[in-house]
This record gives sequence, C-alpha cells and structure tokens, in this order.
Amino acid sequence: MTHHAATAKAAERRALCSISGLGRHLPEKHLTNADLEKLVDTTDEWIVQRTGIRSRRVLPADWSTSDLAVAAARDALADARLLVADIDLLMVTTVTPDHLCPSTACVVHKKLGMVGTPAFDISVACSGFGYGVSLAAGMVHAGLHRNVLVVSAEAMTRFMDYRDRASCILFGDGAGAAVVARTGRYDLLHTSNGADGSLAEMIEIPAGGSREPASAASVEAGRHFLMVRGREVFKTAVRQMVDSTETALRELGLATDDIDWIVPHQANGRIIEAVAEALDVPLDRVVFDLVDKGNTSSASIPIAFTGLDRSRQLRAGQIVVLVGFGAGAAWSCQVLRVAG
Repeated sequence: MTHHAATAKAAERRALCSISGLGRHLPEKHLTNADLEKLVDTTDEWIVQRTGIRSRRVLPADWSTSDLAVAAARDALADARLLVADIDLLMVTTVTPDHLCPSTACVVHKKLGMVGTPAFDISVACSGFGYGVSLAAGMVHAGLHRNVLVVSAEAMTRFMDYRDRASCILFGDGAGAAVVARTGRYDLLHTSNGADGSLAEMIEIPAGGSREPASAASVEAGRHFLMVRGREVFKTAVRQMVDSTETALRELGLATDDIDWIVPHQANGRIIEAVAEALDVPLDRVVFDLVDKGNTSSASIPIAFTGLDRSRQLRAGQIVVLVGFGAGAAWSCQVLRVAG
C-alpha cells in the first residue's frame, strides 16, 4: 500500500474519541549535571553520553505532586476552553502520590474546586498516561462521560537516592494533562496496553507498602528510593515499544513510513534512538524532550506532546504515535490523527 493510500485509509477510520486540550507544568528550578557532580561520582560528559540529559526539573520544597497536577490541569482546561465544572471525570496517573491514602486525584479535586465529580488514581508508572487515555476513551466512547481530565504528575526527585548514580541522573519532576472528549484536535484511532508482571522487580521502590512497611531499618537501608536495573530496562523497553507500535500500525493498515511524529516516553536518549532505529523512523520525526527535563515518568509523554502541539509543526491528517514503557513492566501505545 502506498503512503497516500495508507494515510487515506487512516483518514477514513472512525475515531474512538478525541483530545480537545493539552497542558503541562514544569518547575522553574533545574538540577544540572554540574550539580550532580557535587553529589555523586559522575560527570556531565558521562551523563550526556549515556542519557542525553543535561538537567532535570525539581519542584519547590513546599509543593507536592498534587500541586504539579493542578497547574497542568488548569493549563489543559484553558487550552480546551473548558471550566472545571465541565469535567465529569478526573484521573491522576502517578507513582509519587501525595499520600498512600487518600488518592492524589481527590487532593487535586479539592484544589480545583470540583464538586461531586468522580476521581481516582492510576499507578502504572511511565505508561500511566497511555493507560489513562485508554480508560478515558472507553468512558467517552460508551457515552458514560463527556469530558474526562487525565493528569499525569510526578515528583520523582523526592524518591531519588543521590548516592545511586545509575538512577538519580535520570529523573525529574513535572506534570502533563489532556482533556479527552467526543471531538477535539486529535482523533484517537488506536489504543492498546500491556503488562508483564514477571518483570516487576526491574524498576521498583521496595519499601513503604504493605509488603515492607516503613521502619527505621528500611529507611536506613534506603529502600524507599527508586531502584532501576538499567541493562534489563534498556532491552525490554526498546522491544516492547517497537512491538506495540508495529502492532498498532498493522491494525490500522499503516506502515512506519506513515508516522509523521512519534512521541516516545522520555526515559533515556539512547532508548529513544534505539526505538527510532528499530522502527526505521527518521530522528527528525521523533520528539526528544528530555534534555532539560529528564525522565518524568508518566508525565513525560503528555509534557512532550504538549510541547509538540505548541510548536505549530502539526498539520491536519498527520499521524502521531504515543508509546511508552515502564515499571510493572507495563507498556502503552496510542495512534492519533490530527483533526482537520
């Protein structure tokens, strides 16, 4: 099938729903590679070569995940030209909640001034935004809700061990958000999610839950910090993001040549490059957004997508792929068409 014929076929496909507004919030403070050189045995050159990251954002000391979420939510609502009262379902995706209980979504609910609107958290780490969009799409497509606000917010620096150079160089703070509705600027053509629980220990915060409650010993051992097994993550992340993208394209009758933009989870520059190479997608069609933000877990895709949206590079009919992978292990893929 030619590129023209394939994109024409995609243009005819009925959308499940649309994204009508996008938003994000990034803290002003930067933690640079030079700053990390003072904390851990590393160098700017080493970090850039292995990750592509030069700095990452850090939320203010008096802020929490819910504050990031509220700022991004308000940005998305303004973009969609909606009021808080127009939202009839709120989802917050995060692995750095304000509390174990209540949900961060309910804290955001209060701060936004919502009344009676259902709200809940989704904990799927880096793939959280994709899972949230999938759930929202199902709700909207079924007619159960009209405007669903999906907010992905992470305060990753609060869970970093700055003695562990393998992990602390990667992560930053931020939030991204989207309003999912019946119609909007980006039509959702495909959404899929997957998981492999046998890989659960590949990325984890071991202590602080019911399996290993907080204790003086767990705190002393640093088991409340995020632990990442880098080599395993690299191979698995590339394979799953490539596989889920290829599966989505087959379902839509498209080829990788038909992708106008791909917005991958901003985990690591080398992972992004490996995914692009495996899919044979030119790097100028791949969004790299981690240089001054780092890995913001579930917030990375909506932050990067909002940046692409506001770059004014998108054109009606273009195909945009969002694809993520993270702890769980869990992965997610969405294919969007820019509405005319």
